[in-house]
Amino acid sequence: MHHATRNWFKGLFALSFLLLSAMAYAAPAKVVYHVDFNDVTRYSATLTSINNIINAYESELRDYEVSVVFVGHGIRFVTDDALKGTPYVADKALLDRRAELKGRLDTLVKIKGVKALLCDKTRDEIALDKGKVYPGISLTPSGVATIADLQMQGAAYLKIQ
Repeated sequence: MHHATRNWFKGLFALSFLLLSAMAYAAPAKVVYHVDFNDVTRYSATLTSINNIINAYESELRDYEVSVVFVGHGIRFVTDDALKGTPYVADKALLDRRAELKGRLDTLVKIKGVKALLCDKTRDEIALDKGKVYPGISLTPSGVATIADLQMQGAAYLKIQ
């Protein structure tokens, strides 16, 4: 093979490798957070973590798809309803911080494009009216199935302890 042709092939190979590497990195970072607990401090830490991961991706000019799925006790964080007579009844710790937490979630959804999803099975279980779920929260038939689907689509699973 002629020397110039060999160098051309080497150059083409190197260029393809660089393009594939750039494309792999250009794929959006996918993350799904799971909120199925009732602890207000833990939920606050989850919101902080979501904000931090988005800031990291934005500083790298990297696209991202961040979802947060609320299941079971997590329903406490997507409604202002007191949830009396349910296993998820609002306690003093939640009532004291509800407005702040609601505002932080709303900012993540409206400004940062976070997808917030509530398990409709949980909502239906306690007969919470759909109109009492915060605007910007989507209902999904099964929260755990949604989490599994997002993981199969390449999302990293995160749950704050």
